[in-house]
Amino acid sequence: MSPPKTPYAVLPRLIFASRWLQLPLYLGLIIAQVVYMFLFLEELVHLVELLWHPASLDATVDRLNIAERSKETVVMIIVLSLIDVVMISNLLIMVIVGGYETFVSRLRLEDHPDQPEWLSHVNANVLKVKLATAIIGISSIHLLKSFISAGTLPTQTLLWQSIIHVIFLLSAIAIAVIDRLMSSAAPHKEKARPGHAQPAGDSRPHH
Repeated sequence: MSPPKTPYAVLPRLIFASRWLQLPLYLGLIIAQVVYMFLFLEELVHLVELLWHPASLDATVDRLNIAERSKETVVMIIVLSLIDVVMISNLLIMVIVGGYETFVSRLRLEDHPDQPEWLSHVNANVLKVKLATAIIGISSIHLLKSFISAGTLPTQTLLWQSIIHVIFLLSAIAIAVIDRLMSSAAPHKEKARPGHAQPAGDSRPHH
């Protein structure tokens, strides 16, 4: 027998339906993904120009504001910029797909051949760990670019970038540890429920 409906039942439904207010946010992130695609193509064009038009090296050095004028160093920095754009794009995909699946609605991709492996067990904690890992990767790329062009950056800037990177790393480790503790505590709570209690053995004394 179902419980009788109360006149306040519409309020929980309204609160639950408010999750759809996040839909424009995820659509906006898709637009940001398109912007990053054009940024990637723009950097790729600059990289190809160095191959076919060596005279563009000076203009690229001035644009990147680096001290080194060797072609190998400039190419390395542009490639790192491309990797940076790709990693940020991956971060956007994780936020869009994982956030929508977790907080808005199911995507129902169980039979889709391209379903991400991590999406089958995604939750808020797993999403936090993946985002923290992606942020560490992005910070590593930025730090490597700064070390390559260290001649144009003050020592204090490099020091603060290193400190911030270490803070990101410690934060990711803390998030992972908290997620592991919460995951290990969940089975113990299930076993402690009365409905999940195991039948006790025969405690009668044996003669």
